[in-house]
Amino acid sequence: MLDSNNFNTRLYILRLPCTSNFHIEFTNKKHSELRMKLKVLIIGGTGYIGRRLVKASLEQGHETYVLQRPDIGVDIDKVQMLLSFKNQGAHLLNGSFNDHRSLIEAVKKVDVVICAISGVHFRSHQILLQLKLVDAIKEAGNIKRFLPSEFGTDPSRMGDAMEPGRVAFDDKMVVRKAIEDAGIPFTYVSANCFAGYFVGGLCQPGHILPSTESVILLGDGNQKAIFVDEDDVAAYTIKTIDDPRTLNKTIYLRPPANILSQKEVVQLWEKLIGRELNKSYLCEQEFLSMIKDKGYVEQVGLTHYYDIFYQGCLANFEINGDDVEEASHMYPDIKYTKMEDYLRQYL
Repeated sequence: MLDSNNFNTRLYILRLPCTSNFHIEFTNKKHSELRMKLKVLIIGGTGYIGRRLVKASLEQGHETYVLQRPDIGVDIDKVQMLLSFKNQGAHLLNGSFNDHRSLIEAVKKVDVVICAISGVHFRSHQILLQLKLVDAIKEAGNIKRFLPSEFGTDPSRMGDAMEPGRVAFDDKMVVRKAIEDAGIPFTYVSANCFAGYFVGGLCQPGHILPSTESVILLGDGNQKAIFVDEDDVAAYTIKTIDDPRTLNKTIYLRPPANILSQKEVVQLWEKLIGRELNKSYLCEQEFLSMIKDKGYVEQVGLTHYYDIFYQGCLANFEINGDDVEEASHMYPDIKYTKMEDYLRQYL
C-alpha cells in the first residue's frame, strides 16, 4: 500500500459529465517541483544586488552563470567573490561590453539573462551599457527572458520626476524601448526601496545606521513608501524567470507589512530600543534649498528622496492592468522580511 505521507506526487482523474469520454489529469506537486530549471546568466554578479541574485538562483536550483569581465583589474574582492560563486556551483563566463562577440557567445549558452549593473550615480551609472547587451541578445536569438537592471522605482511612472534624478529613469526607459523594439521577452522588476539604504538610516539621506538619539523627518514623515530586504528582492526576482504570468510584464514588490511611512519606520525602531528619538522636521522648501548647494551626483540621489518622501511616488497608485503583477501576492511561499525584524540587526 502506498503511504500518502511519502507519496508526494499523486495523480487524480477528474471525470466531467459530458457526452464525450473526457477527463483531465493533474498533479498536486508543489510549484517548486514543477518549475523548469533554467540556465541563468547574471551580469553584474559581484554588485550589491547581483551577488544576491547569484545566491538566489543557485538556491532555487537553476544552472547559474556569472559574467566575468576582463576589466576587473586587481579588484581582489571581486575576484574572490567570483571564485566563491564557482565553489558554490556557479559557472564563470568571460565576456565584456566592449567585445560584442564575447557577449553573444555568453548569451548563447543560457536561457535567461539578468542584468544587475549599477544604476546609481554615487557608484557608477552604467544603465545605457545594456544597449550593447540588447544587441547581443537580439543577434543570439535564443533568450527566453531578459530582466534588465531596474530593481527600483518603476521608470515608466517617473516622467515628471525631479531633475537631475530623472536621468536614471529616462535611461531605463531608453533600454526598455530597445528591448521591446527588438522583440525580446522581458520581465521588469520594480523593487522600490532597498532596506539597507533606506531603513538602516531611518530614511534619512546620507545615513545607513539608525541613531538612538535623534532623527530628521522629511516633510511630516507621513508619505508612504515601500521597503524590501535585498535578499527578498533577489528571491522574488528569480521566481519570475520561468513564470508565464510574468512574461512581458512589470512586477512590483509590495510586501503589505512593508508599506510604511518614514514616521512608522522610526516608530518601529523606537519600539525596539525602548525610547523615543528627538525629532525635527525638514519642510519641502528647506529640502529643495539644501539640494541646490550640492554637487551633481548628490543632487541625483537627493531628488530621488524628494520623489519618494515628499511626492509619495511609490505608493500613490494601485497595481492593476494586464501588464503588471505584484510579487508577494504571486509567491506567498516567500516569507519576506518585515522591517521590524530587519531593524533588529542594528541592536
